[in-house]
Amino acid sequence: MGAGSPGPGQLPVVVQRSARRKRTVSADIRDGVLRVQIPGHFSASEERRWVDRMVERMSAKYAAAPLLEDQPVAVLADRAGRLAQQYLDGRGVPSSISWVTNQNTRWASATPARGSIRLSHKLQGMPDWVVDYVILHEMAHLIEPSHSAIFWHLLAAYPRTDTAKAFLDGAAFAFHRSSGTDRPGSPATD
Repeated sequence: MGAGSPGPGQLPVVVQRSARRKRTVSADIRDGVLRVQIPGHFSASEERRWVDRMVERMSAKYAAAPLLEDQPVAVLADRAGRLAQQYLDGRGVPSSISWVTNQNTRWASATPARGSIRLSHKLQGMPDWVVDYVILHEMAHLIEPSHSAIFWHLLAAYPRTDTAKAFLDGAAFAFHRSSGTDRPGSPATD
């Protein structure tokens, strides 16, 4: 494994060589790192050419998606407030909401005693309606900490709850598959 120059959004680049890989080159972003997989027999110049090409491709692919973690806390607070008004009768507004990079097994978490919500950076690039569901899910926990019938009733007003849950399950499957882990399940939304 070698490290290269920053990728999309100034991400570090890690090059992974594989003796089993004969011709194909691929890239993905995992845990804040652009990983470029190349055949083991590539020369140093071929490696540089392909890394540059994949950085360019990934930059173009993700350039259109806003970096959610770059949103100021005030923007997240306003978003949460609007969602609470629209779907939770104004309840569940967090005292603080922020993006974090240390949640690897959850999409988000809430601390009802403090009224705080933390959103995983892995939500970056996901559709707004999915992120809205995650925020609503955590705000519902500020009202009802358990996954009781009351909790799910709170989320019933959001029309894309089931679709967002399915999207997150698919994203979790893809993350686990691309990371080489075979553990079942998905990052929790709690």
